[in-house]
Amino acid sequence: MSDSPVALRDLLLTTTRTLRRRWHDLLQPWGLSPHEYRALDVIGRADDPIRLGVVAKELRIVPRSATEVVDRLESRGLTERLPDPADRRAVCVRLTDEGRRIRAELASARDADAVEMFDRLDAEERARLSDLLHKLVDDRPR
Repeated sequence: MSDSPVALRDLLLTTTRTLRRRWHDLLQPWGLSPHEYRALDVIGRADDPIRLGVVAKELRIVPRSATEVVDRLESRGLTERLPDPADRRAVCVRLTDEGRRIRAELASARDADAVEMFDRLDAEERARLSDLLHKLVDDRPR
């Protein structure tokens, strides 16, 4: 096993792909894509209905794509559109009761999957991994 920067990069990418595959597989019983879940989560985190443009910005996608994602969620009864009280031309979106229920179920399932994935590490290994990953992503000078 090599600890070269190239080998570490490849191992980290493989780990990330494994997490993504697990997440994709986990979403299957709900019939959602990871992208649809992210939209559900963005909308669900808002205290009030939010504009579609805000959803697009949070997801880092163009507004037209956000509209398509919300259309799919709305067709399943997970979101609903409302007129923006501040601007008649704008549309807001919020979760339905069913959307909130599904979002909560998925959050629990995702957390349980993380526990399963990282349970093979003991507490000290998880702490060390956390420190190392933070060191790689922190922008602060050391």
